[in-house]
Amino acid sequence: MPFINVKQLAGRTPEQRAEIARELTAAYTRVTGVDPAAVWVLIEELPAENWAAGGETYAAKRAAAAAGGADGSGGTGEAGPAGG
Repeated sequence: MPFINVKQLAGRTPEQRAEIARELTAAYTRVTGVDPAAVWVLIEELPAENWAAGGETYAAKRAAAAAGGADGSGGTGEAGPAGG
């Protein structure tokens, strides 16, 4: 049984998470030929306070972006894992 684990910052809608699961399953089955019913997808959403890069949490990056800080994320504070 293939198991795909996605870790991302919290904030995606249930519809987006369902589409992620469908698309990952479709890609895996297209490449491997495995029955889609055998593919497990786990999507873990983590709070921005619990995820850091460069020694700074994404919560802090968001706060800096909201305050007009330059963090290289295009103003979103979300230049991180899984698109933030």
